[in-house]
Amino acid sequence: MNKTVVAFGICGSFCTFDKAAAQMERLRELGYDLLPIMSFHAANTDTRFGPAREWVDRFGEIAGAPVLTTLPQVEPLGPKKMADIMVVAPCTGTTLAKLDLGISDTPVTLGVKSMLRGGRSILLAPSTNDGLGASARHLAELLNRKHYFLVPLGQDAPYPKPSSLQSCFEMIPDGVAAALRGNQLQPVLLT
Repeated sequence: MNKTVVAFGICGSFCTFDKAAAQMERLRELGYDLLPIMSFHAANTDTRFGPAREWVDRFGEIAGAPVLTTLPQVEPLGPKKMADIMVVAPCTGTTLAKLDLGISDTPVTLGVKSMLRGGRSILLAPSTNDGLGASARHLAELLNRKHYFLVPLGQDAPYPKPSSLQSCFEMIPDGVAAALRGNQLQPVLLT
């Protein structure tokens, strides 16, 4: 019996890397195989949340597979049917905009494009300080496109950061199961 393979794209919302790692671990516990992918910035930027090399190593260790960090590595995802679904968690505002506009110049955005080429589902877990600002239109556009699904989200700090949105990362496994069936996990907006 073949296992379901989840391509797991990680973008530069560095403050949510621990949450993404926890959900990768949860997916592995549930029996999914993981194929980790990191954007250029996520894989190469040292931040107050940790050195880039440590994150690359940690995500690879959780997945039990090397992290894909280049365009040539991710391009065959869809055509070679290397994964059944792609999760992008965290999905930054920049990544939302690029996906909406068809820009595929990072390993994560090209991975999404490659998966869509084969009609595979994409589950986005936005984490962006401008989710109710400049990124709102891109989020709305993607929610209305075929094969795109969202992890339920809400304002993570409404008073100090009124435009900030963050998905409930703990709902990623349920979101994966729903998206694999072609369903959007509800409710999309959390209070």
